[in-house]
Formats: sequence, C-alpha cells, structure tokens
Amino acid sequence: MSHKSDLIAEDIDAYLLAHQHKSLLRFITCGSVDDGKSTLIGRLLFDSQMIFEDQLAAVERDSKKVGTQGGRIDLALLVDGLAAEREQGITIDVAYRFFSTDRRKFIVADTPGHEQYTRNMVTGASTASLAVILIDARKGVLTQTRRHSFIVSLLGIREVVLAVNKMDAVGYDQAVFDGIVADYRAFAADLGFRQIVAIPLSALEGDNVTEISPHTPWFTGPALMPHLETVEVEEDLQKAPFRLPVQWVNRPNQDFRGFAGQIAAGRVKPGDVVRALPSGRESTVARVVTFDGDLGEAIAGQSITLTLADEIDVSRGDILAAASALPQVADQFQVTLIWMHEEAMLPGRPYLMKIGSSTVTGTITELKHKVNVNTLIHEPGKQLELNEIAVCNLSTDRPIAFDPYTDNRDTGGFVFIDKLNNDTVGAGLMHFALRRAENVHWQALDVNRESRATLKGQKACVVWFTGLSGAGKSTIANLVEKRLHAIGRHTVILDGDNVRHGLNRDLGFTEPDRVENIRRVAEVARLMTDAGLIVLVSFISPFRSERRLARERMAPGEFLEVYVNTPLEEAERRDAKGLYRKARAGQLAHFTGIDSPYEPPEQPDIVVNGATMEPEAAAEQIVAELSARGHLHR
Repeated sequence: MSHKSDLIAEDIDAYLLAHQHKSLLRFITCGSVDDGKSTLIGRLLFDSQMIFEDQLAAVERDSKKVGTQGGRIDLALLVDGLAAEREQGITIDVAYRFFSTDRRKFIVADTPGHEQYTRNMVTGASTASLAVILIDARKGVLTQTRRHSFIVSLLGIREVVLAVNKMDAVGYDQAVFDGIVADYRAFAADLGFRQIVAIPLSALEGDNVTEISPHTPWFTGPALMPHLETVEVEEDLQKAPFRLPVQWVNRPNQDFRGFAGQIAAGRVKPGDVVRALPSGRESTVARVVTFDGDLGEAIAGQSITLTLADEIDVSRGDILAAASALPQVADQFQVTLIWMHEEAMLPGRPYLMKIGSSTVTGTITELKHKVNVNTLIHEPGKQLELNEIAVCNLSTDRPIAFDPYTDNRDTGGFVFIDKLNNDTVGAGLMHFALRRAENVHWQALDVNRESRATLKGQKACVVWFTGLSGAGKSTIANLVEKRLHAIGRHTVILDGDNVRHGLNRDLGFTEPDRVENIRRVAEVARLMTDAGLIVLVSFISPFRSERRLARERMAPGEFLEVYVNTPLEEAERRDAKGLYRKARAGQLAHFTGIDSPYEPPEQPDIVVNGATMEPEAAAEQIVAELSARGHLHR
C-alpha cells in the first residue's frame, strides 16, 4: 500500500508518476534486545498510513492475546510475524517492510537484537544505506549496541541515526539523553561514520517520530521521519567505473550473442571500450539491449544485455568493465570474514565462494586476527565460531575480478557456501589483492607429468586409504605397495605417523590442525603424481571436506578412495599402539572415534570390511582395480 495522498483521488496517473520517481532509501533498525525496534517500525507504518483496516483490526486482536502493552495496541506486532517472535516478544528473523511518504519511498529491515541472531542482522545491513541504532534510555550503550555499530560500519553504512528510545520511561530527562549520546560518540569515533544524528524518541507514544514532541522542549530536531525523508546518502554508483557481472550469455540464434546482467556500477553506451575479466580481452559495445528496445545509455541498477563488436570469450561469472578503470584480478586476497554457521570455520578447508555472478572454490589460508567487536581489539585465533569476525588471507582456485568492498558492494562482497550441504556459512568483504598474487606465476615446463608416468610404464594416481585408527589402513597400503613393486611399478607411501615426524611435526590433533594436516598431504601427493608415481596415502583423514579437497586436487580418474570400514569396537580391541586406552582414560584429547568425529565416505571407490576381510585379499582387490582403470599399463 502507498502513502495516502490527495493526488490519488484527483489524478491517479499523476500520483503513480510522482511515486515512480521518488528516491528510495533502504535502512535498517538495530540495537540490543527489547530496545523497541519493531515498535518503532510499527509506529512509522502507522503514522505514514501504511496499514490496511483489516491488518489494524488483526493487530488489535493479537495485542489482547500476545501484546506487551496491556490493553493498548502493540505496534510491534505489525513487524514480528513469526509465532516464536510474538510468543517471546522478540525479533528473530529479518523483517522487511515497504512504506512511503509524499517525499520518499523506504524499505526498512527490522533486524534481531539477540547476539545469536547477529548473522541475520548482517543480512539486513548488507543492502542498507542508513542505520537507525536504537538504545533503551533506561539501559544506555550495551554490548550488542557496540556489536551492531561495528558491523554497520564494516558493511559500509556511513549514515547513522542514534535513536534513544523509551524516553517516556525516564521522564524525558535531557541529562540521560546527553549522557548516552556522549558515550556512544566516544565509542563510535573510530568507526568512520559520516554523520550521527541523535534523536530522543518514544516509539510507543510517538514522540519525535514524525514531528517534534512537546515533551522534549529542549530538543530542536529533526524528528525521525523528516530526517529520513531528507537525508542525503552519498552512494552514487552511477559515477563509479562501469561494472557488469555477466549472469547469462544470451544466444537465442546464430545471429545474436549478448551478455546479460545487472549493472553494478557506472554507465555504458554503444561505442564504449570494455574489457572482459579475468581474461583481459577488449572489445567495443555495439548495442545496449533491453526487453523494451535498445538504449542510448544504461546506468547502475539497470538489467541489460550488451552485444560487442568482436567475438571474444565471455562466460557467466566474468565481469565486463570500463577499459580505462579496471577492477583488480587476483587469486589471493586479504578479506574480512563474518562467520554465520554453527560449525566453525577452519583455515585450509575449501568452501564454495560466490562473488557477483562467479562461483569459485575459496580457502582461508591464514586467520590473521579476530576482531573483538565489543572493544575493537585484535585477538589471536585458529578458527572462527558463529558470529565471530576476523581478518583473513583468502586463496581461490582461479583468478577472479573484484573491487574493494568500500568501492563497490556488489563486486567486493562474497559469501561462503558449504560444499556438502549448500548452507551459506559466511559473508566476506574484499580489501585488496596480496602482493604475492601478482608476483607468483606458474613456470612452464617442457617435461610434463604424463611424460614422466609414461617413462615408468604406468599412469599416475593417488590411492587414499581412510578409516579409524587401527582399522588396518597402513597394513593394507604396505601390502599393495609390495605387490606393485614386485611387478615393477613406481610407488611411494605417505603414512600418517611418518609424515608427522617431519613435514607436519608442528601440527597437533585439534580440528584446525587436522584440516591443515590433510591439506599439506594432499598437496604433496599431487606433486608426487607430477613425478609420475602411484601414491598410496594412509591417513585417518576424518573429515569429508578435506578428502574432497584431496580428490579435487587430482585430475578426474586419478583419485581412488579406499574406505577401510572397521567397526570402532574391533579397532579398539586391536589397539596395537595403546591409543584408545589413553583416550578412554582422558590422557589423549581429540582422538578420532572417542571425542572427535569420523565422517565415513559417502561414495568411496572401494570399501574394505576391515573386520572380516584379510589384508592380503583387500590388497589384491585394490591392485585389480588399479589395473582395470589403466594405471598399471606398460
């Protein structure tokens, strides 16, 4: 529903035309629990006449059942739509609402105040240009106030309204208001806000929401709504260099080939010189095509299809950019990462990374430091838990084009996605390419891995043995190598215990160290296959993600996963090294199968029943499989 206007009755076409050309302000409300965020939005909707009569009647009924204002209408119920929110009187999910006035259109995101829902607040802030940070006048600046203010700053919001709410509960005391504002400004001095406008409010009573209240004669304004209607948000992406993340290559027939997407920044017109990245090929814009016909010029925010004068290779995920002002292209970066999943982020673990329209594999190579959002102090850490924030080094499996997040949110922001369950687990902000990304290049070699393997009369591959400690992995791997050696094949074994005496002697058995342990071994195995060898890897390797990483480092068909499936009871009965006994006694922490999980392979190439199958028979089965796949040819 739109704001009521006399034009609606007088000239509906004129009203719709005026409404279409109003500017749009996206903003969020955030703050600590029960600061009155939902009530404030409900008040804005109510006062801007954005509520249908049946909605108002429903809220009046619900106010009597689950409202928190006695017999009065509870405006927060206009926003708190989830049953759990109404029952608890809190906000859990991000709630978006549209409303408008005669001067402007608005989309407001009501974000949760509880710390456990900080990730939801990040979602709401990612598209906002202004933040209304609420503070309960009775409580002052709280931990969650600081957390949300830091995240608002981190996500590039520079306009802030400091709404000191519930002034009616402190008798509209100016001294209380001034003290809170002074405390907040002292904390926010280093957050880079362009403007902080402090307003004393009572969302419940409507004081200083749409007009100056007589209850605060000491406050000269502005009220909240007039400020939102007139605030200038300096976010003119039309003046930035042209960027078009390609979402689709449009090829309806052999005579048309266009590149479709939404312009992330700048403007474009026929004749402009653009460069496709990361390939670096240049061409000239021939046409700017839309559903309604060709355009003479298109600007940021418009969805278009570009045709080019030359046939150059452009695919989904590429960026078409102004040739005179290019984004950076790299595969190693420094980023800020906000973790949004219950399962911790572990350096070395690969995730799907979506930036713009491109999807690559991204890995955090180093967690440089965490940021304590309450004090802004840098703290050390090896992994990132839910709602934690850190500055990290990031590596991708191929070069990508990007802009720093401070320059462009669309080409500088990314999300991490779990490869196994497709959950969105993190959100990140690109800062800059690491210098080593520009200085490290692949050296071209004349003798390749296939040549080395052919000289040995075999096809290189990795045979990866996984299973519990005591399952029989090393025994079977040793027998496989003996059989291959007997028929003149060139092999090497990478055994978990042996590798920890040298290459991985600096690693322990915590989850982050286990991830790094397997990452290093996978890279070594890959290098050894470059030498033409058949590499037998015997590691517990308890996590599917890292075994998947190892498989992805190899060419298709060159990775054979062998699951030595020995029940825990049988492995513990064998216990040749006495490790299970120590783990049960509490003398050995992070032991797989006891106090650290083992994730069985879902689709192994070979399954060996370690309890019933003799090691010699298992070795024969594996050698036969290698022969059938052509790895033992002469």
